[in-house]
Amino acid sequence: MTIRVLLVDDEPLLRMAFTMVLDAQADMAPVGEAGDGSEAVRLARELRPDVVLMDVRMPGTDGIEATERIVAESPESKVLILTTFDLDEYAFAGLRAGASGFLLKNALPEELLAAIRSVAAGDAVVAPRITRLLLENFAHQLPSGTGRGDDDRLGRLTAREREVLTEVGRGLSNAEIAAALHLAEATVKTHLNRILVKLELRDRVQAVVFAYETRLVRPR
Repeated sequence: MTIRVLLVDDEPLLRMAFTMVLDAQADMAPVGEAGDGSEAVRLARELRPDVVLMDVRMPGTDGIEATERIVAESPESKVLILTTFDLDEYAFAGLRAGASGFLLKNALPEELLAAIRSVAAGDAVVAPRITRLLLENFAHQLPSGTGRGDDDRLGRLTAREREVLTEVGRGLSNAEIAAALHLAEATVKTHLNRILVKLELRDRVQAVVFAYETRLVRPR
């Protein structure tokens, strides 16, 4: 199956470089290019790409707003955020907006390709501990409105699923969760898949954000 990729960046030379990398892959095809967020939203709606490679710092509609709109309007398209620094507010905002992960702009071509393949397969492209660091650095930006900790969706989880979600929110990998809760790693993966379905979340990254937003996990 060919992974269809929409490239979004305000620098034409960078888009050209990404296009060259993708064109050399048998399982990928660049299907469009956008120079700003508004154009990205329009093209995502028209082209229905599997993955949107999204720059965040662009004039006009930035990548964060564009990500939020694409996730809402074209949920079948997964967004991979491009950022300059691994721990910055843009990466954090992108994850909260619904991105499936982020990648540094200076990543090696093989890292870029692996990230695109992972996102297209439904996985997140942020290491659990990096996600935790992002949230701990920027968790003060989370809404603190009343009732966040009483999100109705939490009631859909079993006690064990809530335990697993808590550990996911703390940045543990499946293997680490299995060791902490004395479960098989395959069982942890099954619990996580059920959690995502019950909470109507896209991937592990969104589960971590949910755990912080509902105060199931609090920054240290």
